[in-house]
Order: sequence, then C-alpha cells, then structure tokens
Amino acid sequence: MQSSVGIRERIDHVYPSLRPAERAVAQYIRDHIEEAADLTVGQMADIAHVSQPTVIRFARKLGFGGYRELRYVLRHPAAEHKVTFNPLDGFDLNPWDGEDEIPSKAADGAKALIDELHSALDPKAYRKAVALLAESEFIDIFGVENSLTPAMDLFTKLGYLGLTCRLNTDAYLQQIGAGHLTHGAVAVAFSHSGSSADTVKALRLAKSHGAKTIAITNAIGAPLASWADVTLLTGRDSHTIYGNAIFSCVADTALVDMLYMGVILSDYGRFSTALDESGRMIRDRVFEN
Repeated sequence: MQSSVGIRERIDHVYPSLRPAERAVAQYIRDHIEEAADLTVGQMADIAHVSQPTVIRFARKLGFGGYRELRYVLRHPAAEHKVTFNPLDGFDLNPWDGEDEIPSKAADGAKALIDELHSALDPKAYRKAVALLAESEFIDIFGVENSLTPAMDLFTKLGYLGLTCRLNTDAYLQQIGAGHLTHGAVAVAFSHSGSSADTVKALRLAKSHGAKTIAITNAIGAPLASWADVTLLTGRDSHTIYGNAIFSCVADTALVDMLYMGVILSDYGRFSTALDESGRMIRDRVFEN
C-alpha cells in the first residue's frame, strides 16, 4: 500500500498541469490502482475513453519512461523507487522490458561500445603497439576473469601469424612467467578497470625485467597504465556491471581484431605467408561427411 500512496501522490502533484484527456487516465488509475495494474495500454485507453498516446504521455508526466514502466511499478510496489536494473548501469535494460526487445538493445549497446572505442583509441599508441607485437621475440598475455576472453583471442590470432606467444590462465602463473621475461619480449595486459591487482602485478613484473609492455583498459589514468610503455583505451570508463565489465569484451575483441590486422599489414608478405601455413597445418581438421 505504501507504493499505492506514492503513485497517488505523484498523480496529485501533476494533476493541475494535465490535459483533460490525461486527467481521465489519472482519475481512473488513482481510483482503481489494483485493477489498472492488470490493464494493457490499449485496455487503459478504452476504459478512460482516450487514445493510447494519451496514456503513454500521462505515464511520462508521472516521471516514468512509458506506460509499461508505470504498469510494472503498479504490479510490483517495491519497485517504485528503483525502476532500473542497477547492476546493468550504463545499459538500457529494465525489468519491464520484453524478451523480443533484447536483441536490438544488445546490438545498440554493442554499437555504442564500438563507437566509443573508435573515438577513444589513440592512433599513435595503436601504431606503436602494432610495431611492438610485430617485432617481438616473445609475447606474454595477461588477464583475469572477463579479460581472459580477449586475452585468449589475441593469443590465438597472433599464434596463427607465427608469433611466439604464451597465455597462462592462472593469475599466479602469469606473474611467475612475467618475472622471467627479458629484453625482446612484449607483455600485453587486459583489464577493463585497469585496477585488477593480479594483472597490474604481472605487468609491473614484466616491465621491471626488461619487457616492453602494453596495457589495454577502459580507464584513463588507471594503475595498469603506470607500468605500460603503450596504453590502448577501449572506451571512456562509462560502462560497468557488478564492478566488472562483462560487456567490455565487445570493445576488447574489436581492438584485438585491429591489432591482428595491423600486424598483418606491418609486413604483409611475412604474416600472410604465416597465416597460409597455419591454415595448411589444420586443413585436415575440417569435418567431412
């Protein structure tokens, strides 16, 4: 009932500014809150003898994103003062959304991340990172939890190009390996926050033992960057989830593709030949009926 009072207070607050048709919707909801919770926008429009856009416009005047959000709050009283899915901060996902909307929302979110990567990436830093990878004697790749996904992708792609790489999935082994790197090696560290303790330690060890270092992060001025010869920004530190970056793999994977293509272009003859050789090595792995 506390939520119902809250809705009534909202209605009373905006009522003087409503148009006559909007007042019809307001009056019905105020007097029939429980019944209104079960009505679709079309049913509400019919009962109040108004158009559907009028119902939607009224819901927005109450401070909701639309009628569906208002209806959700009417059906879930505890949600009135918490109408967003906070763990998905920065992403357009709400508990009243329909499943059919998810693909377009996810696609729009991915596009936004790619655009953010494109605008945040420093071309000079990108070129330097490509050169370090292409000229390296050995590449060690670090990352934990979600960052292991792009780390594995980079490991795979550079391996196809004939570059000698290593990826330990255990954070302790990453640090041990980093401590044995020497001049001529390149260490690449992925951390969306730039503050993952294990990843920062690994990159610090790599740099202190003479390796060239590349940090890939979403956070400007992150601790990881302090130990990097090159820092590649994948965004502007605007998207997080549960304190981590489940969605960060979208931008990270796109950046890996950029590095992969950049390395190939840096010495097209060498790396395209290596790629062809790698393809021949696994040609017999193709399934045939």
